Amino acid sequence: MSIPFIDLKSQYSRIESRVKDGLDRVLAHGAYVMGPEIAELEKELAAFCGAKHALACSSGTDALLLALMAKNTGPGDAVLTTPFTFCATAEVIALLGATPVFVDIDPDTFNIDPDSLKLAIQALRSGDPDVYPLPSQAKAAEYPGKGPHARLIPKGLISVDLFGLPCDYDAINPILEEEGLWLLVDAAQSFGSLYKGISPCTLGDTACTSFFPAKPLGCYGDGGMCFTNDTRLHQVLESLRVHGQGKNRYDNVRLGLNARMDTMQAAVLLAKMSIFPGEIELRNSVARTYNNLLQEARDITVPSFLQDRQSAWAQYSLLARDHEHRQAVFDSLKKNDVPWSVYYPLPLHLQDVFSYLGYSSGAFPVSEEMSERIFSLPMHPYLDRKDQGKVARAVIEGSRR
Repeated sequence: MSIPFIDLKSQYSRIESRVKDGLDRVLAHGAYVMGPEIAELEKELAAFCGAKHALACSSGTDALLLALMAKNTGPGDAVLTTPFTFCATAEVIALLGATPVFVDIDPDTFNIDPDSLKLAIQALRSGDPDVYPLPSQAKAAEYPGKGPHARLIPKGLISVDLFGLPCDYDAINPILEEEGLWLLVDAAQSFGSLYKGISPCTLGDTACTSFFPAKPLGCYGDGGMCFTNDTRLHQVLESLRVHGQGKNRYDNVRLGLNARMDTMQAAVLLAKMSIFPGEIELRNSVARTYNNLLQEARDITVPSFLQDRQSAWAQYSLLARDHEHRQAVFDSLKKNDVPWSVYYPLPLHLQDVFSYLGYSSGAFPVSEEMSERIFSLPMHPYLDRKDQGKVARAVIEGSRR
């Protein structure tokens, strides 16, 4: 029998009664949209992260979209982010008419490189792509409401805590503060992680996470959440979540979304929170075991445990020597009936959907190289040492070909 890449069945066996009790309560009171479990979940997760406010919504993508809308993001605005992430991070920028501006990553953490961030902002301010690669829209152009000869204006950064590891915020935040830019933390993979003992969900103007089932904390459908310490911003987010609602449901004061979380998903998440802290500890244990078991793998780079931060280990990702070496490992994994995945096989700047930005191959060399070398192994809290041993042996076998 194949080893599950993510084992939600084992998790469910631990919380089955809690999940069923929670769903029964929702069925009994009948408030399927914005029922009392929504406010309960928001309160519990805000306290868990140390954030002043939390706002539950329909997905991690909508959480990002709401946060950008609350910042009045639109045409002529440049929002910096990484090309080595899931499409949604840059997609929400483009959906609002703003322009994604990509910044290359640190090869050790796969997160945004602070030195590259400095250069990208400098290039935007000067309109000079010789300083750092820029989208074609960065040159002087006409933007709605901004007149001719306008230039893209950097407004903020969406950081991405890839695979559950927080970015280097002590290096990033001073850059943003000096430039007057806001920070939106994409914590879709890092909910439950820590940066110097603090949740990354409190380190930006806003932070957003996803409760897609495969995430460290996942529901049984789609769901997301925004976090902020800014009360005024939270009030705007509350309005945007329900069609720009004002004093009542028929008083609309701004354009918004239908981005509510359904109550049943909140009930599932409340049940899962009862075991979530322990699951984060188990994920870290699984990652350490992998690192120990893979010491004999040839030309395989394992992820590092950094002293100043704790990962949520949404994924356990390795680097092969090169594309051909990775394929040899894949052949061995397949032969041994071990699943794997690649996050991400093509950086965003090279995908068709963002071709209008005018980036070319070679613009972000680290991201491009990582996409050729990276792969992820089964990772979940209930992965036992026997199965990890089987996975590791398959990797070692393939690495020696």
